[in-house]
Amino acid sequence: MGILSGLGGFKVTLKQIGEPRVTRQYPEEKRPKPPRFHGRHVLNRYPDGMEKCIGCELCAGVCPARCIYVRGADNDPDAPVSPGERFGFVYEINYLRCIHCDLCVEACPTEAITESKMFEFSFTNREDAIYTKAELVVDDEGHPRRMPFEDWQDEDEEDTSGWVRATAPSGDPHFEGVVGWSGELGHGIRLPERGQSEISEDEMAATFRLREVLADRISRKIGGKVW
Repeated sequence: MGILSGLGGFKVTLKQIGEPRVTRQYPEEKRPKPPRFHGRHVLNRYPDGMEKCIGCELCAGVCPARCIYVRGADNDPDAPVSPGERFGFVYEINYLRCIHCDLCVEACPTEAITESKMFEFSFTNREDAIYTKAELVVDDEGHPRRMPFEDWQDEDEEDTSGWVRATAPSGDPHFEGVVGWSGELGHGIRLPERGQSEISEDEMAATFRLREVLADRISRKIGGKVW
């Protein structure tokens, strides 16, 4: 009786023998990544090639792992690096500390730092784990710079700012389909995400003005009168 009761533990295992297998032969076979996947960071540029980072250090201040180091500098009026007065002169991320929480992306006022879908990278020394600005800023065509110790897939650099677009509506379906972010070098203005309302993909293509939507929301809250 004791032997038979012990075999009962294999009931679940034996039941799965005839079921279809879901195991993937990693790393040859890889599953698709979601649009908001948190991977290795990139520093974006505007469509005209200027850097989005203004060296404000908000990303470094909000980082719970203290893995980001930023120092700003004044722009040369004759050859500015970014719009405005300052730019990110030094930018480093220590991936031995980074937990990919995406708080830096949330804090950035210019959408300079976003995350790609690439997460498969390893280091043989600590120096390689500290990414500098030269490695983080996208190239002249808007593509992330690929390091030799990174395993990039073609889809990994798609929707690098997916988290920005996902959180832009702040949970309010009235803001779905409203572009509240700037364009990116090599990609232009990316389309908003859908899923909070019944807005079709055709209607979602940047046809709404943010000011009009805000006015409509304010009027609803204060009895039809906009102050």
